[in-house]
Amino acid sequence: MKLFLEIDSNLEEDEVRFKVKEFNDEVKELYDLLNTKEKSSNHLMLYDDSKEYIINYNDIVFFETESDGVYAHTNNYAFQAKMRLYELENSLPSNFLRISKSAIININKIYSIEKRLSSTSLVQFVDTHKEVYVSRRYYRLLKDKLLERSRL
Repeated sequence: MKLFLEIDSNLEEDEVRFKVKEFNDEVKELYDLLNTKEKSSNHLMLYDDSKEYIINYNDIVFFETESDGVYAHTNNYAFQAKMRLYELENSLPSNFLRISKSAIININKIYSIEKRLSSTSLVQFVDTHKEVYVSRRYYRLLKDKLLERSRL
């Protein structure tokens, strides 16, 4: 494997690119290492009225858009996030997954998934009464992510 470092002061943001012949275990390990490093901050600033809270990602069950913004739900509370859902999706650790146009869940907090005949399935979480729906479009992705997690 060859390694190159190119310094370009004209870049607005640092970027790392992989140019590989094939995606193998070594490349995956490097990619995962860099991806984890970039997302190593494990806290998020959230808001409730005029108060600011620093909440650990592990305490967040899901994010959901509502009429007045995006909310981060913990087992017992809901805090407002100052970011849009797509911005959160790009900055969250790998255990978070978008499951609909309006929700991102922490897959480590899933208790059950109830498959329904309609176009959505119901996700229930550990230690809370809160629930969200998975749209048909994202259901397969969620199942694949859960299977991948179970193999680790």
